[in-house]
Order: sequence, then C-alpha cells, then structure tokens
Amino acid sequence: GELNARANQLAHHLRSLDVGAETRVAVSMERSLELVIALVGVLKAGGAYVPVDPGYPADRIQFMLDDAAAPVLLTQQHLESLLPPHSAHVLRLDADWSTIAQQPTSNPALITDATNLAYMIYTSGSTGQPKGAMNTHVAIVNRLLWMQEAFGLTASDRVLQKTPFSFDVSVWEFFWPLLIGATLVVAKPGGHQDSAYLVDLIAREQITTLHFVPSMLQVFLDEPQLDRCQSLWRVICSGEALPLALQERFFARLQAELHNLYGPTEAAVDVTWWPCLPDAALHTVPIGRPIANTQIYILDQHLRPVPVGVPGELHIGGVQLARGYLDRPVLTAERFIPDPFSDQPNARLYRTGDLARFLPDGAIEYLGRLDFQVKVRGFRIELGEIESALLQHPAIHEAVVVARQDTADTQLVAYVVAEQENKGTKEQTDAQNQEWRTQNLGVEENGSRVLVLGSALREFLAQRLPEHMIPSVFVPLDALPLSPNGKLDRKALPAPDAAHRASTAEYIAPRTPLEAELARIWAEVLGLEQVGVHDNFFDLGGHSLKAIQVLSRIRDSLQVDVSLHRLFQSPIIADLARSIEQSESRPAEPSPIKALSRQAHRVRGDSKAHLNRSGRSDDGST
Repeated sequence: GELNARANQLAHHLRSLDVGAETRVAVSMERSLELVIALVGVLKAGGAYVPVDPGYPADRIQFMLDDAAAPVLLTQQHLESLLPPHSAHVLRLDADWSTIAQQPTSNPALITDATNLAYMIYTSGSTGQPKGAMNTHVAIVNRLLWMQEAFGLTASDRVLQKTPFSFDVSVWEFFWPLLIGATLVVAKPGGHQDSAYLVDLIAREQITTLHFVPSMLQVFLDEPQLDRCQSLWRVICSGEALPLALQERFFARLQAELHNLYGPTEAAVDVTWWPCLPDAALHTVPIGRPIANTQIYILDQHLRPVPVGVPGELHIGGVQLARGYLDRPVLTAERFIPDPFSDQPNARLYRTGDLARFLPDGAIEYLGRLDFQVKVRGFRIELGEIESALLQHPAIHEAVVVARQDTADTQLVAYVVAEQENKGTKEQTDAQNQEWRTQNLGVEENGSRVLVLGSALREFLAQRLPEHMIPSVFVPLDALPLSPNGKLDRKALPAPDAAHRASTAEYIAPRTPLEAELARIWAEVLGLEQVGVHDNFFDLGGHSLKAIQVLSRIRDSLQVDVSLHRLFQSPIIADLARSIEQSESRPAEPSPIKALSRQAHRVRGDSKAHLNRSGRSDDGST
C-alpha cells in the first residue's frame, strides 16, 4: 500500500512534467527502494523507463542520454554530480521527495494501452554504439502472466532482486512478486557480485526464488556455507548456455528446482523454458519449448523450416517481440522481418542470430551464434562495438576481438596491430615520435614495432565501455592473418599465452606470508605459473567473476573477508596485502560478513511493509 502511494505521487509529479504515453524517462539510480518507486511510478504516469546504469563510463552514459532524448531523468542526490552534461529535467527521488510528496496518493488515470512503450533497454551494437530495444506493455505482460502460470508464485514467496536493472531479467525480478503480493527483497548495490553476501542474504531473508546467469551460479555453488540456503525453492537460469556439468553440480549441492530459460532483450526477457531434472539422460541442457503466445521457428537461409535434428537460425514470433530499435529503421527491418507463417496482419519474426535445432521430443537445443555476437558471463556483447572503441585509439591501426574458450571460462581477447608512427606528424623526428607515443599513448618500443601496452588500452577502453566488455587479454600482431581470398582468417588467430597477459611490472617475488598466499591464489585462479607482488589482477586477465573466486579462496584460506570493492580499489598484490593488514590491525572494525548481517528493508505486496524516507539501512541493503 505504501509503495503504491509513493509511486502514485511520483506518477502525478511526472504528469505535471508532461510525461505521458510514449514518453521515455531516463532512470540512473543504484539498487534501492527509490529505484522500485521510480520504475513503478514511471509506468503509472504512462511513460517508459530507460535504465542508465550509473556505473557505466561517462561516454556511454552521455550517448544513452542523448540517444534516448528523455525529457526527465530520475536519479539520487549522490549520483547527480557523476552524470555527464545533458538536457533532461533532473528529479532526485531522495532529496526532492518533499516536493513529490505534495502530490496526491490516488491512482492516476490510465492513459496507455497494450501497444504503448513500457521500457527501453540498451544492448551492445555492432556499429560501435549501443542500441535501444523498445518493449511494449503487451510483450512484458504476456511474459509475466506466463511465468505466474508456470511457477505459481504465492504471497509467502520471497524473490531476490539482484540483476542490474539495465538488463531485462530485472524486469520480472521487480514486477513478478509485486503482481502477486509476494515479498521483493532488493539486494544492496553491487551485491550481485558477492557470492558470500548472497548466501548470507538468502539465509537471513529466507529467499525462495532467484535468478543466476550460469557463470555466476558456478561461483555461487563454490560457497562453503551453501547449506545455509535451505529456503531456496526455485532457481532460474538464463543469459548464456547452461552446461550439463553445472546442472549436475547444482542438484548435488542444492535441494531446489532449476529452470533453464532463453530469450533476447528484443523479445521481452524469455521465450522458451526447460525444467531441469537430475540424472536426465541428455548430453546437453535444452532451452526447452516456447512459452505462451510465442512461436519458435528454426529456419535455413531461405526462411524454410529445417528438419528435426538439423541446425538452423532460431526465429521468434508472437506477442513478445519488441517494437524495434530506437531510430534504427534499417537495423530494425533487418532483424524484425515479416512472418511468412502467420495470417495475422503485420506479423513479424525476430531473427536471433542463434544457431539451434529441434530435438526428437520437440525441445530446442541451443548450439551457438551465427554472427560475431557473443555471451560472456551473461552479457550479450557485439564484438564490433569493442573493435570500434579500440580503433579510436590513435596508436591502433587494426583490431579484432574474439571470445575464446582456451581456459575454463570464456574470455574476450583483442588482437591489435599498432600504427608504425604518429599519424599526421611524419615530419617529426623519430625521437619526437617516440616521446609523443610514450607520453600520450602508453607505448614502448620493441625493435621496430610499437606495442600498445595492455594496461594502457584497458584504461582507454574503461572510459568508453562497461567492465564486462573490456578484453581480458591483448595480443599484439605484426598483421592480422588473412585467408587466400584476402579476408580475415579468424581461425588463424593465435591462442594467447601467459606472455600476452599484459603485466608491465617487473617480477618481484612475494616478501611476506600474506603476499605469498595472495600470489598463490591469484596464480591458481588465473591459470598462471607465478604472480609478482606488483602485478595488476586485471592486467593478468582477471575480471569480476574471477575476482569473486579470488575473494572466496581468500576467505577460505585466510579467514579474512575482502570486499569486491576493495579488490577493485587495490588490484595489485602488494597494495591488497597492505590493505588487509591495516584492516586486521583494527580490532574494533566489524567483519564484512557481520556488517552485511544487519537489517534489510523489504518491499511487500501487502500493508505490512514500512518504507522510510531514505529506504536505506546503514549497511546499504534495502
């Protein structure tokens, strides 16, 4: 009831700012009660919300705000100064609430219909810029109603919201429990990356339902205190292929249901479903069968259905298709094509670019991608966007990015060909060129070739791309390999080795037992023979999921809780060891686990909830 009243007040205030049907409202907020109020309030006003992750690089946020052209931006006071210049009217849901609270708490009049826009989420774009996928009310409502029919959530269920709201899984995490009157538990900002925190939160809040991408589920299952999660009833996986070995490990460690779902952002979250079973006589985990009011076709290049067992491109039809991409008519027409199998006017199919096949029992098996789009740690990535960003670096002449599985997990590898001299300054002397490169490009001479250091490129990309799109390894080449017909030969790109993991530091062996243990853990997780105390975790190929594995092993080996934020702040062993020693020398400082075990506010679908003005506890959870 309180949530509804707060959302109504926001909706009336947005109406006073001319927000109505088809109005896009940008939302740049951390996970919080204010975020829940924001999303519900925008929909009640009749608008469509556009998630803008405040953790994205400023350049990416700038593009999204300009591209969306949203007249209103909802944010929080502590994030406002971090936003790049924009023309939207800013409304801070914490600091400005006294103004919003003057609006009535009654439900605003309905001004939208099923075909109006509900939300727009940006996905990676092959042209170098993200693209906005526009989803309608009828699409997401069908998805939510199917989910309720399939899983039967009740008022006694407790659903954990932990997916970043810039990804479409978050849509059902927010709205499904609120539809039914279940409890919505909102994880603290960054909590989705901390498996120990998640175990503690699940046990403390008695979570019954939550979502994992398979790569994060793998990390979660490594937690030693997993047996505390006795309340878990159902776990839903999507975002990337679910390995059979991971399914088997899940059932060995948890007494819960496991469901494998599949769907792109362009089709309102998920379009197929497979209920996983222990000891199933299958060699892979299928993505299942189509959900309600959805059609799945597997077609050849001439849009003809292929026989059972024959691979083809997966196409989606039905009510859940997005309207298309914002201001991208050519791309929209390319991916959303007329449906040759429907007698409904204007019926369309979405070409997913996914390779799949029908199994004899009618279930669908996912086989991979047909193009250069990949899924890495649950994130859908267009490799062309990373390549475009790399080519903006003045020292890069050519760049190709691939997703390789030479190690236990998929990693992005960038192959770069460096410029031989400073563009536009050929009249300068060699000494001037070298000085210019060293000072401005972060490069060093290696014979007659200029190598761009991985750390410099990583820093360059971090200003333009989210963390999950930054390659783990940079491989310098004299030239890209070509096939006999002159095209890039991707199969001839060399597998990276330890030498390509760009450490610019001179190797210095560990000097203390703590440094030695940290170096052992890093080498084990990163698959390296040795790690020096001045090596950078991310320069060595580390990323957020490997960081979680490192923190888990530190906890097991040293009985010390290190936050993910601390590792990001101190990615060098010497610095991290110093940070740990300093924190351990303060006996009055509570451990991170105890700090996370304090109170958490809940959003309930009944009148028992109490929402304070800030909606935030002292440990940041809500």
